[in-house]
This record gives sequence, structure tokens and C-alpha cells, in this order.
Amino acid sequence: MSRDTLKTLFHPFETGVVPAPAEGERVLFLGAEAGYRLPEEFAGSIAAVQALKPLYRGLEAAKAAVTPVVEGEDYDAALILCGKHKGENEDRIAEALKRVKVGGLIVVAGGKEDGIQSLRKRVNQLGWGGDSLPKYHGIAFWFGRPEEVADVIAKFSKKPVRVEGRFDAAPGMFSHERVDAGSELLASRLPDDFKGHAADFGAGWGYLSVMLAEKSPGLKGIDLFEADHHALEAARANLKANCPNVPTRFFWQDLTSEETRDKYDLIVMNPPFHETQAADPALGVAMIKAAARALKIGGKLMLVANRGMPYEPVMAETFKEWGETCRNARFKVLWGKR
Repeated sequence: MSRDTLKTLFHPFETGVVPAPAEGERVLFLGAEAGYRLPEEFAGSIAAVQALKPLYRGLEAAKAAVTPVVEGEDYDAALILCGKHKGENEDRIAEALKRVKVGGLIVVAGGKEDGIQSLRKRVNQLGWGGDSLPKYHGIAFWFGRPEEVADVIAKFSKKPVRVEGRFDAAPGMFSHERVDAGSELLASRLPDDFKGHAADFGAGWGYLSVMLAEKSPGLKGIDLFEADHHALEAARANLKANCPNVPTRFFWQDLTSEETRDKYDLIVMNPPFHETQAADPALGVAMIKAAARALKIGGKLMLVANRGMPYEPVMAETFKEWGETCRNARFKVLWGKR
């Protein structure tokens, strides 16, 4: 998400096309990110919502009032900053409809890469009126919250997806419709005799943790670390449903900038490799370095990555021993020993 889209969101207020919230009015900001500047006439108080820990920390640093999940009702207005997941964008509109007073203003903004044109078209088909304004390579559109919204809320709210008949995930989470093929490859190489303390870095909705717990029933416990609050809550439910007797802890954490409290005998991970549309090995490199710091002496990292991701140099630099366990046409499994 670029800062341009943030400017797009506030542009209707800057130009006076849309009246700015007055003092005492409460504004819900869904998908909020730091870096926005309130127009001079914007006197309302903003309640920001951001489930991704790095972006949440940015808002905290900017002294914004922010929570990872939506809280409260009867807001006077809502702002929605779109992301790249269609289902998540629609769900934010559904949340705004639930939380904003009848007649309250809802402003939505996004770029071409966020599917803003199709989202605007879909909302326009509802016949709610409103208008739009293009600016800064994006589009902002707005409408008043109608009185009858139950059907639209039901249609736009994201639905849990059942994966392999036993996992729950949702739109916006990594590989929410099926088990990721890379994670499956790593799962096939997990130990069946592990008895120590493990961690799952970038745990998503918990697949690798469940696989490790099932393959090594003697493990002492597993800690799940995930930057997406929604995915972490899904992981909590999936671990409880699939391996309720395994000692587990859950940490909403940005591993690239927040250290773990404990050290581990084993860390498994399928590291993220992009923040935007383009692949970026820097995220995976940061996760590998974080894993090395979180391992006990003699502890082991097992990770899966796309074959083209250049993680070998950081593995050689960071670990006492390292190697490749296997690879297929798309993925490779690497290991490192501290």
C-alpha cells in the first residue's frame, strides 16, 4: 500500500467535496496505516483498526488510537483503506455498515492494484448514491449508510473457508483456500521423534504447527508467531480443534523487529516473501536471522521457500551448519543448525 492511496482517501475532505467530521464525531478507520495527514477542517476523532502488527506498530508510533480488531458501535463515519484482497475489502465495507449510524458517511479508497474499480462498481449497483473522486493514482468513493443493510452485510462479510475438512481460514490470510504446496513439502520432512520446544515463525492459520504436533506427539510444546492478528486467532482455533492436548502459546508479533522471549530447539517456517505485489527476499532473510537468534545452541531451523529465493547466502552466514533437505519443481526445503 502506498502513501498515495492514503492521500486519495483524505482528498475528498481536503477539497471540501465531502464535509469533514466535526469535533465530537467518531470516525472508524478500517485498514488504517500511518502516514496520513488530517485536513485542517477534520476535527473528528479517529479509531484506527489494523490487524497487521508492523502497520499497527507504525500507527502506535504515530500516537494513533488503534486496535487490532473492530470495537464499538454508532460511529458517525467510517474510512476504508483497501488492500489487495477482494474478500477483505468487502468485509471492511460490511464492518462499516454494522458500526456506522444510519446516514453516516462511509468513504472508501484504493488503487488499481486493490481492485477499487470493481469494488466501486459493485457498491454503485446497490443504488445507494454517493460519488467518487480520482486522485494520486487511486479512487475514493463514498456513500451514506442506508437504513436497510442486513442483506449487504451478509453478502459482503467474509466467510470462513474449510480446508481439508478440518482447518478454518478466511480471505486475506495466506493460502486461505487450500494448504500451501510449499508448506506441504516441508510438512513431509518434519521429524517424527522431536521431543523439545518448538516454534512456528509466520504460523498463518496453523497448518505446520498441527503437522508437527501430529508427527511428533512427544514434543513439549509449540509457540506460534504471526503478524496477522486474524490468522493468529484462526491458528488458535485450529490447534485447539486438531491437537487440543499439545501445550501451545500464541504471539501476535512482527518477528523482523520484535525479539522472542524464549529460545527453541526447533523452528519451522514458510517465510513470507512479499509485502507488495513483487517478490522481495529481504522479508525472508530477516525471518531467517530472527530464527537464528531464537534458537538454542544446537537448535535447528527448517524452512521451505520458492526455489528462486536466494536464501543460501544468509543460511551460510548465520548458521554453524546448513544444507538442503529436498526440492521439487517449485520449492526447496532448507535446514540450519546453530
